[in-house]
Amino acid sequence: MAPTDVPALALADITCRFAARDGAREPYTAVANATLSVAKGEFVSVVGPTGCGKSTLLNVAAGLLEPSLGTVDVFGERLISAEGVNRRAGYMFQADALMPWRTGIDNVVAGLEFRGVPRSDAVAQAEAWLRRVGLAGFGDRYPHQMSGGMRKRLALAQTLILSPDILLMDEPFSALDVQTRQLMENELLALWAEDRKSVLFITHDLEEAIALSDRVVVLSAGPATRPIGDFKVDLPRPRDVSEIRMTPAFLTLHREIWAAMKEEVLKAYAAQKVA
Repeated sequence: MAPTDVPALALADITCRFAARDGAREPYTAVANATLSVAKGEFVSVVGPTGCGKSTLLNVAAGLLEPSLGTVDVFGERLISAEGVNRRAGYMFQADALMPWRTGIDNVVAGLEFRGVPRSDAVAQAEAWLRRVGLAGFGDRYPHQMSGGMRKRLALAQTLILSPDILLMDEPFSALDVQTRQLMENELLALWAEDRKSVLFITHDLEEAIALSDRVVVLSAGPATRPIGDFKVDLPRPRDVSEIRMTPAFLTLHREIWAAMKEEVLKAYAAQKVA
């Protein structure tokens, strides 16, 4: 593999075991022998049944969870979780990671100030990012004074101001209403198109995954989840997520991926009914 072909993120043979639960004698294996990669500048979404281990894999990629077995490489360098988090990645959580006692602009500058950037420089960069995400003039508001969509825009600015090479996103728009969600998806695509960060995006929504991504990876039902499908999304960019969903190519791809997902979703549903 040539140096230019080294993935931005490469998870190889990842297995994650946790302590036995519910009286079981054996450890619980959430993920087993999972291999997944994201190329430089690539947008990859991961879909699968509820509780299958999608967020577990994301936490491994972030360096927040050390796998029981397997390795994580970041731009060709081994990530050792015990030595710290993945410093080339920015993590956007499902729930807002905003500090309620800080104003919008103070939330955005927090990461820069932690890195030792002078306050005046940090504020100037934060103001520029607030403009880029459509929040110019809202920097003096607190999170509780903002709508759900505004808080997501603020969280995007908070993450992207640190200029991570990799974006790890754990269902960031799942709590939003449909209209706001589509606006945020388009906002994300517009920002991503400017500098093509590598993105690993977790979602339950297959339509969202296809509309946003270059590739969609399907995980099996848990326990011992693993990738069972890897689908290239050969749809033209730039995309409007509401319009692209109406095209014949989108619908064909949706049917193909759902065919790979359906049995796993039914397995997970049946297991939840038994539990």
